[in-house]
Amino acid sequence: MSYKKKIDEMRGELRVLNKTVPAAMGGFATLSKAVKDNGPLSVKEKEYVALGMALVMRCEPCINFHVEALMKAGATREELGDVLAMGIQMGGGPAVMYAGHALACWDELAG
Repeated sequence: MSYKKKIDEMRGELRVLNKTVPAAMGGFATLSKAVKDNGPLSVKEKEYVALGMALVMRCEPCINFHVEALMKAGATREELGDVLAMGIQMGGGPAVMYAGHALACWDELAG
């Protein structure tokens, strides 16, 4: 399955979740907006932190969403590689496997 299709399917699942637990998801959306809209770091820098955490937490849907967000925030493939290398250093072997997913997602979405 393509990364774009995985992203689209996850968005569909999240829409259902939003309808099922709107208060919880609304709270999460408020928190997410507050974090991204405030503080000294740029959205791109914050997305790199989120990607690194998703990598070591082994959350493939999170990786896909943050790769997509990084592309929208003006990130480069070279910067992505640097963050993936740091994630590998912090996460060891499992992070290597998920770093491969992150890079493949980037390359597919960029294509």
